[in-house]
Amino acid sequence: MDVIVFDKIEEKIIELNGEKVILDSDVAELYGVSTKEINQAVSNNPNKFPDGYIVETDKDIKNELVKNFDRFSKLKHSSVNPKAFTERGLYITQSRSAKI
Repeated sequence: MDVIVFDKIEEKIIELNGEKVILDSDVAELYGVSTKEINQAVSNNPNKFPDGYIVETDKDIKNELVKNFDRFSKLKHSSVNPKAFTERGLYITQSRSAKI
């Protein structure tokens, strides 16, 4: 497994509803897997992600992200709203990433 540099993580952090989070696409990029694989890991392990580990977004939040961050332009035409991982949720994805 490659080492993930803290600066790469720090530049991906955004704030949603007063909580610092990292979107599923950024988590996937950090771990070198697809966003689909990250979301499948979440779906396959719901007990590993209790309340407070993932912030579900809606269409309005997705549109705001696209408007304010160039790196999220690929979300513009997506029918799926991104998941946002809190710090605790990111730790869980790290421990799960070896099994993804």
